[in-house]
Amino acid sequence: MEVAYRDRVDGSVLLRVFNTLTMRKEELPNPSGQEIKVFVCGPTVYDYGHLGHARTYLAVDIMARYLRFRGYRPYVLMNITDIDERIVKKSEETDRSTREIADEFEKAFFEDMKALGIETIDRFERATDHIPEILRQIKELISNGHAYETETGVYFDVSKSTSYGQLSRQSRADLKLRRLELCSTKHNPEDFSLWRKFDEEPLWDSPWGKGRPGWHIEDTAIAVKYFGPSYDVHAGGAELVFPHHEAEIAQGEALSNKKPFVKYWIHTGMLNVGGVKMSKSLGNVVRIRDALSTCTPEELRFLFAKTHYRRTASFSKGKLLQSRKELESMRKIVKRLETCSSQNAAGKSDLRLLGRLSRLEADFTAAMDDDLDTVRALKLLSRFLRKTRSEIKSQTKYASGTSETAVKRILALSSVIGVLAA
Repeated sequence: MEVAYRDRVDGSVLLRVFNTLTMRKEELPNPSGQEIKVFVCGPTVYDYGHLGHARTYLAVDIMARYLRFRGYRPYVLMNITDIDERIVKKSEETDRSTREIADEFEKAFFEDMKALGIETIDRFERATDHIPEILRQIKELISNGHAYETETGVYFDVSKSTSYGQLSRQSRADLKLRRLELCSTKHNPEDFSLWRKFDEEPLWDSPWGKGRPGWHIEDTAIAVKYFGPSYDVHAGGAELVFPHHEAEIAQGEALSNKKPFVKYWIHTGMLNVGGVKMSKSLGNVVRIRDALSTCTPEELRFLFAKTHYRRTASFSKGKLLQSRKELESMRKIVKRLETCSSQNAAGKSDLRLLGRLSRLEADFTAAMDDDLDTVRALKLLSRFLRKTRSEIKSQTKYASGTSETAVKRILALSSVIGVLAA
């Protein structure tokens, strides 16, 4: 029998998530209608979304669904990076404006999100709609000594941040070896850009000359505008821990002089396709829309949920077929339960079914409370349905009210993952 996850003195059970910043599972505050502010790193709209994006966004969607299931009020904000050097490069290659390219792939992104059934994002915000906020933050960082201007742009002085390196567990010596954004005008090799001066479009005016914002400050400007100087959860792929999320912490804490900038950092694992890491260099990148031409959104959800969100997931034809079979089997049992009723009064079989269902609900919740363990939650649900199938095969009949109630409660659990919906 599964046992609920408990270690508090009062025996209560709270949702725990793994915090990359502390490298341990930490409790969220008691639900009771508590609002949870969640920022999700969104797409850079220069190309179609791929399954790596889908894996992260589906994990966040399940998290938001479960937070609501547990009585929280998640407010999920996602940024859209609509200015980036990759967008500029595509503009030059295709002789189209950066706005045209960003709009095209932003539209495709929303189409993919709708197709995946992701409806838990409350607000989407573009980076280019927040240039005034970006400029204000850069001015403040220069004013308080955390940033400096050179002939090529404005850079964040990493040496002034006591937190830089903590999220990615890198020492100062380690960071000095990470030569990102190579530029001879920077004070330190590890410093990162807040504003880059350019002569070619797209350009925005600034106190330091025409140019474009750095990637990291875009997210910080959006997060602070809508969530304030400190908020609850920041989620994204593990590949963003350094330098992107590391830079966001440094910027946020330098602006407010408050810690932590974000309480819980949640990161999803990588994705393998055909047994190897998905990457453009290997040519095995699978676009979301291409994947959905061979499977349903529900099958993709189920496939990814069978791997814990922090672990490396695998996508292959074989795994997809297996997920399809498992889902179909589960769906058939639920349908059979709907019709397996009689006009008889409730009896021992009804009590057994409802008793098992109550244990399933408790164990399912305990699994999800333990760092959103969808793997264990799905195994519990599958085990319950197999046992129910065995009872039905032995000619067990339930009172009509029992069947209806059981199906509703089963679907309430499965809807957390986003599967078995009618």
